[in-house]
Amino acid sequence: MNDSTTTSSGSEIATAIASLGARRLDEALLREHVTPLFARVLGEYRPRIYLANHSLGRPLDAMAADVQEGLGAWYAHLGAAWDAWSDEMTAFRTRVARLINAPRADCVVPKTSAGQGLRAILNSYDSIPRVVATRGEFDSLDVILREYARRGRIDLAMVEARASGDFDTGDILAAIGSRADLVVVSEVVFNTGQRLADLDALVSATHRAGGRILVDIYHSVGVLPIDVQALDADFAVGGSYKYLRGGPGACYLYLHPRHLDGSLRTLDIGWFAKRSPQAYERPDPPQWGEGGDAFLESTPPVLMCYQARAGQLLTLGLGPHRLRAYSLEQLRLLRGLLAEHAVPARGGDDAHGAFLAVEHPHAVAVATALRERQIVVDARGPYLRLCPDILTTSDEMQLAARELGALLRSIGR
Repeated sequence: MNDSTTTSSGSEIATAIASLGARRLDEALLREHVTPLFARVLGEYRPRIYLANHSLGRPLDAMAADVQEGLGAWYAHLGAAWDAWSDEMTAFRTRVARLINAPRADCVVPKTSAGQGLRAILNSYDSIPRVVATRGEFDSLDVILREYARRGRIDLAMVEARASGDFDTGDILAAIGSRADLVVVSEVVFNTGQRLADLDALVSATHRAGGRILVDIYHSVGVLPIDVQALDADFAVGGSYKYLRGGPGACYLYLHPRHLDGSLRTLDIGWFAKRSPQAYERPDPPQWGEGGDAFLESTPPVLMCYQARAGQLLTLGLGPHRLRAYSLEQLRLLRGLLAEHAVPARGGDDAHGAFLAVEHPHAVAVATALRERQIVVDARGPYLRLCPDILTTSDEMQLAARELGALLRSIGR
């Protein structure tokens, strides 16, 4: 299995992490030891300030070498490359399990999108399930839920946000009521950054109602400490596109061990879910792999596991608690700088994730105007989203706040 001691990328990252020691993260320390791991993207990417780390994380230099390693196995060994590829897929699952504190690696099933994970769960029901979700789920889940409902595949109840734009846990509990087969919620809401309160109460209520709960942790992993065991969630979906710096496609479905005893089956399977895929035997009915292997699909996109490696290793090395503490420091600084320019923002506290949200009726146009000023942010509906990361400097945040303040004054609120 590939890990930080057997890969060149892992060795570079381990050296940087060792240089940091157990010290609290600060800008000078990160610039000295971590920023050099990103020389390529910092040198090639032209905009002055990148504050869209919540959308697409900046890749480490090592990522290109990691992907080349996966390709190199193909060039060198052709069909025998599957030995290295299978090892790396196991390593990917092991690293994700560590990041979310899953009890074992096969609880993690590689997927190419969070939506693919949701479909696998929806397609495990033999009758029409009653599903409760919020209007705050990201499009990748939202469109699937609404299309399944439109086709009569699920009975869908959608919980609306309050006038503030936030979701109230009580509203979700009321929607669950005495019966819910599946509840779908995000720990951090994608547009406002709201961190859903009392998530453990939602898990307990779902179980009392005889259902299962799927938690979207895409905006959590890498910036918040995650413990799926303590949460007791049935399922979770996430990916590497954002804070894990692993790019598109390197996603996963987590399944609680209680669902890996063979009692839960899905239609979303393929030949890799067979007990012995390479044996090419066809018993009828099929014999499935053990545990989470029974949820694998057809030939996997193995390069995504290499692509995700460096970002996972860096996140594990820095540690979610240190990353969260540093993120909050940055967000509070940025929020204060914005306030100096009369720009109110939500975030930078325990009730929110790793980005600030600025509400504006023309948020999309504002994001475009900032990009023209070489400041990259994004917008979702009326919310402008700004996310510094470990590469962002205080000078950059000062300049971004000044430019945004001037822009909003020029167009009016």
